[in-house]
Amino acid sequence: MRKERRRSSKMEGRVSRIGSYAIASSVGDRQHPCITCTTFNILAPIYKRSNRQDPSCRESDCRANWLARNHRILDWLLNERSSIICLQEFWVGNEELVNMYEKRLGDAGYTSFKLARTNNRGDGLLIAVRKDYFRVIKYKELLFYDCGDRVAQLLHVELVAPFPECRSNDVRQEILIVNTHLLFPHDSSFCIVRLHQVYKILQSVESYQKENNLNSLPIILCGDWNGSKRGHVYKFLRSQGFVSSYDTAHQYTDADAQKWVSHRNHRGNICGVDFIWLLNPNSYRKLLKTSWIETVFGMFKCLLREALLTENGAFENGAFAILKADNADDFITYSGFCEALKQFNLTGHSHGLSAEETKDLWVQVDIDGDGVVNFEEFKQQIWKSSWSEQRTEEKSKFQDGKGCQKQTIGFSVKNAVLFPPEVEKGRWPENYSLSDHARLTVVFSPIKMPCSQLIS
Repeated sequence: MRKERRRSSKMEGRVSRIGSYAIASSVGDRQHPCITCTTFNILAPIYKRSNRQDPSCRESDCRANWLARNHRILDWLLNERSSIICLQEFWVGNEELVNMYEKRLGDAGYTSFKLARTNNRGDGLLIAVRKDYFRVIKYKELLFYDCGDRVAQLLHVELVAPFPECRSNDVRQEILIVNTHLLFPHDSSFCIVRLHQVYKILQSVESYQKENNLNSLPIILCGDWNGSKRGHVYKFLRSQGFVSSYDTAHQYTDADAQKWVSHRNHRGNICGVDFIWLLNPNSYRKLLKTSWIETVFGMFKCLLREALLTENGAFENGAFAILKADNADDFITYSGFCEALKQFNLTGHSHGLSAEETKDLWVQVDIDGDGVVNFEEFKQQIWKSSWSEQRTEEKSKFQDGKGCQKQTIGFSVKNAVLFPPEVEKGRWPENYSLSDHARLTVVFSPIKMPCSQLIS
């Protein structure tokens, strides 16, 4: 056991040095300084199984084990010295561990904020930023109060020392940073919960921007999203203009879903779920509600496809028949639509679509407002590949700020590294024991961008 631990520690030390070299090579140029951001689910000791034969045994029962592992995590974080650190599954319920992180991060020059999940779940989030890089303007806690007791952190910061590219009174030097950990998709009924969580985050960010007249700031979303590039959360964020920083750095497309992994879950499956999302101020964005409805319809379409187990030419007719149910007439009624949503676990439980959301979906499907949906409306509003493409009157929420004198900071992705390095090839190393997640660090290079204005 001791030999195995030594091997694991050596391996983790090797990864840290490789990672530090890769990141240092990206930020070492003083003429073109960058900021770095690390996201890491550190696996709370209350969840880490210490005995495979006995699932009830947890690392939290052995102080020496969780203390040593978390000291190693901090050693790596402080060696890397990222400008921004976002942690998930932070054991907020243990005062000793909390004090250890706050002291060591504080001594290293970080300002940190912690947030517990609701209903005393024991774990939560921690976000830390370097004082020599950022001045904290405002910190907000986002509480979802859902079945997963999930939360998010919103941090508004300003650069302390402007980058050479942005040393001007006319360039805004502020960033919005979000840290979160979405619910695990235990079954299909939780997919809508996860979409709700992301929707609430984006609504909160949007509201904060409007309230404070901050329409032209870059947004960085960090965390464990508990879903891969194939999922609807990924598609929802992409429809809002966000880009996956790691995929951008490595020139992967949305279709490259298995190029890398970042997590081995409790079922033994490996997948890529840890993301640092970037939205630059001038990025095209659909209306948030438009993206939401489109994504829900996309999910509904996938569930219909799974039910029919076919993609042949008769598929549309079969899906229409499911929604039409026993109705002898050739149209879908509102009650039939509601019954189909319930049948596919999108409603009918406390964490499903609300009555108001269901009505919103129906209004979009029933184009002519006659109270029923015919086959043509079904094809156009549910079955088409991109629901909002025909809504040409709904432009981007952001447009160029004509007459705006100021510019704003934006970012290009310069580098991105996952640790341990094997996960970048889609493999999970058996001798990695620091967490059941990989650590993702991204290097951002500042660029000047024209400001934009939010369309009300």
